[in-house]
Amino acid sequence: MRKLLVLLLFLPLMATAKIPVEEDIIRQTLDSESPYYYPNLMLRYQSGDDSMTEEDYHYLYYGYAYRDEYKPLAVNPDLDKMLMLASGIDPDKPDRATLETMVSMGNDALKRDPFSPKILNLMSFAYGALGDKEQEKAWSDRMNGVIRTILGSGDGFTQKTPRHVLMFDHALDVLAAEGLSFGKARIVSRTVEFVPLVVPYVVEGKKRKGFYFDFSRVYWNKPEGYTYQRDRTWQFNNLKPRTYK
Repeated sequence: MRKLLVLLLFLPLMATAKIPVEEDIIRQTLDSESPYYYPNLMLRYQSGDDSMTEEDYHYLYYGYAYRDEYKPLAVNPDLDKMLMLASGIDPDKPDRATLETMVSMGNDALKRDPFSPKILNLMSFAYGALGDKEQEKAWSDRMNGVIRTILGSGDGFTQKTPRHVLMFDHALDVLAAEGLSFGKARIVSRTVEFVPLVVPYVVEGKKRKGFYFDFSRVYWNKPEGYTYQRDRTWQFNNLKPRTYK
């Protein structure tokens, strides 16, 4: 299947990390006079506005944590259907009807997770395979914007400098987009988990054994009595799903 990887991933990271500050996120996204007023940002994102900046994406992504529709632990059956459909596609001769169904399923899945890199990636692939280059680029740009935002929130090398994500799957999608294989995550604090790499990641001559991710926003939205029983899986560029518990 056509690869839609993110070229910006290997830029020098975190010299100017933009850690999400909750008070700032709330103030900017709830103020109707702010350039980052959330309803306006979401409209621009959904319309494929290619003038959106990194700052726009920062407030768009992290501002979603304060929307009523943000339910990070909810099941997304449309995503499961989309991944199942994608796993059976012949990348060299994809069926048009199947691609159109994938787009429809993707739109439904995005209602529950509008910033899922895996969904955005598959939407870009589907439109590209359908011959719609404009939409292919628009969805790829969305994916790049989301991943750039996550990478910009911290280098992930220490517990004090984690990458901040809104969903468990977003962490794994970022690692998959970087071409990194990973193992089972482990909790290291009330808000941070460490995802080990199968092969160490060498940065500036130093081996990094894994990445730290801040899942505090997920935990804030944990329903009372909820237990983490459902396996979390990812699929990127038609690879086999990996299980993440």
